[in-house]
Amino acid sequence: MGTGALIAVLIISIALIVLLIIKFKMHASMALLLAAFFVAVATGIDLSKVGDMIEDGVGGTLGFLTLIIGFGAVLGKLLEVSGGAERLATTMVNAIGKQRATLVMALLGLICGIPVFVEVGFVLLVPLVFVVAKEAGISRIKVGIPLATSLMVVHCILPPHPAATAIAGTLGADIGTVIMLGLCIAIPSVLVGGPLYAHFAMHNLGPDEDLDDDSTSAKATSLTETKDLPGFGITLFTVLLPLLIMIARTICTKTLAADTMAYKIIDIIGNPITALLISVFFAYFSLGLSRGMKLTQISSLTDGSFGPIGGILLIIGAGGAFNQMLTESGVAPALADALSHLPVSPIILAYIIALVLHFSVGSATVAMISAAGIVMPMLQTSDGLSPEILALAIGAGAIGFTHVTDSLFWMVKEYLHMTVPQALKTLTVSTTITSVVALCGTLVVSLFF
Repeated sequence: MGTGALIAVLIISIALIVLLIIKFKMHASMALLLAAFFVAVATGIDLSKVGDMIEDGVGGTLGFLTLIIGFGAVLGKLLEVSGGAERLATTMVNAIGKQRATLVMALLGLICGIPVFVEVGFVLLVPLVFVVAKEAGISRIKVGIPLATSLMVVHCILPPHPAATAIAGTLGADIGTVIMLGLCIAIPSVLVGGPLYAHFAMHNLGPDEDLDDDSTSAKATSLTETKDLPGFGITLFTVLLPLLIMIARTICTKTLAADTMAYKIIDIIGNPITALLISVFFAYFSLGLSRGMKLTQISSLTDGSFGPIGGILLIIGAGGAFNQMLTESGVAPALADALSHLPVSPIILAYIIALVLHFSVGSATVAMISAAGIVMPMLQTSDGLSPEILALAIGAGAIGFTHVTDSLFWMVKEYLHMTVPQALKTLTVSTTITSVVALCGTLVVSLFF
């Protein structure tokens, strides 16, 4: 097939995914698999090989991510049950000040969002939104939007989040480098799209009068109330430990010879799977055993952490199958070849593809995994293109246009008691501004990396 025909197959397959998810309410994993079958049939792949290709795509993706997702879920659950998230919020509000509540929630999202999915993180932290809003005397919307935007940024840009880790693996990017560069991009993006945007665009939102009676706010207590919570330092260290281990691995392996024993030991310790396993064991002690939790309780808590991640595993696995089919059929290489001749930076192209997919499909995870499969061949056709930068560009694109097709949009709308127009004017605009700032940051970083 010619390049034009292959690109047409890609466009139709993406439209099929959008139609199945939005119109027929099909689970994203099923939609991705059906799209993979369509690509195989449309491009003339030997049908006897399709099953093996799908298995390779699913196994190649989940083989690396399953344990990472599971261990991250355990960390998030421990952070919730131990009261660690509340401790972080309490200390930060007291240190930074109630008048900077939007900044506090944005930073809290950056920290607490590391081990948990964006939706789980929002449900975990939304009770604190009402408490902070009440004590600061400002609108819950003004406090909650920076939190949601911050969680979205971490979800899309920073490993060990599943989608960010998946595309780093697909593109062959060094995860430690993605984390370091991602932090440089995520922090200013969150500050501009979150607190700064809230300050100028939501200044007319006054204090909420119904916070005392709100069932969600009742789940959290006053930030000035003395409770038996874990310490701020140990909680912060526990949450950041997996990132610190992976960053240390990147730094150390660049300074050591590959054939030395020290290099091999550091390399295995800093592997994302090992880093998260170490972090879980540390969290068992710092947020569990040291606070009187019994081993049976920890075991039960661990078992209960795995149920909610089933859906995301299916989506990521099916996304891997779809990407495998795009590559094997020649669709992705054809698109990369066509795009490489356009007078546009590959970074911007990767950003636009992820942005359009997120706008269409509604799932940032699906958008990122699909975009990575589409642009991966560009690494071979574009001289000097860094896989780390490409991964960050895809993540930046997936942040934007969080609207009615995204489950996070409806979750934020309902929890913050907003109308659809309010959610569009706040969350959608905030994430889109953040996405553009993240792209600008990626382009700046690309000049030096």
